[in-house]
Amino acid sequence: MSDRRLIPANARVAAAELEGQIQAERYAAGEIRQIGGVPLSTLWSAPECGHRDRQLLPGEHFRVLEIVGGFAFGMAQKDGYVGYLRAADLCDAIDSTHFVCTPATHAYPAPDMKRLEIMPLSFGSRFRVVSGAGGFFETEEGYFIPKPHLRPLNRPFQDAATIAQLHFGAPYLWGGNSIWGMDCSGLIQAALLFSGLACPGDTDLQEAALGQPLDDGTPPRRGDLYFWKGHVAMAVDGETLIHANAHHMAVAYEPIAEAIARIAAQGDGAVTSRRRL
Repeated sequence: MSDRRLIPANARVAAAELEGQIQAERYAAGEIRQIGGVPLSTLWSAPECGHRDRQLLPGEHFRVLEIVGGFAFGMAQKDGYVGYLRAADLCDAIDSTHFVCTPATHAYPAPDMKRLEIMPLSFGSRFRVVSGAGGFFETEEGYFIPKPHLRPLNRPFQDAATIAQLHFGAPYLWGGNSIWGMDCSGLIQAALLFSGLACPGDTDLQEAALGQPLDDGTPPRRGDLYFWKGHVAMAVDGETLIHANAHHMAVAYEPIAEAIARIAAQGDGAVTSRRRL
């Protein structure tokens, strides 16, 4: 157990289930909170905010083990990723019923599209719907979100590649998990989580956990994953990938053969594995 991304412990506190495995000043069961009141929250590797690991969206749960200096230390419940969030970005946890199923939308203070919006929302933001009013759903927070932009959590997409394609054109952002910026592993995680599949947060963790390896020469199929050291892409058909990448600085389509050749030519190596979900 040496990967700080997956071990809920720091120099002061460790998760209660680690007692006897890791030395810590104290052990805590923690408290489940969730992101609220902000369009997204950054998960930092340290409270100094020097390195963004991932991002969390409204409604995503976070197990808080301690709060020190305005930062909450703990782990994201969707994938177990450990780090620090601004404590002010957290609120009481509730069970969400719906998620934003379009690339982006807005929360309004009333069921009226002409009212000044409260904030933008990215695909994957989660809410508890308490009522419907005309063309809007009302959420527990008192937000009004257009009905076509929300989908019940118990009705996930049936095709992960469709979700990836919804994000076409989103800008590339290292450690990003929203329509305003995402990286390769963020795109794959969104595609899998909202098609009902568990998915870790980073590329190396995804390659170790997802699907079954494919033999060389196996024809590509929609939804297949292509891994390189530090990168992942998804096939949308037998000839084309979609991936968030720094070459295009966006979520972009690229012919499979061209992507393999380009990545090798720029010094990032060969495909390390292909996996089928």
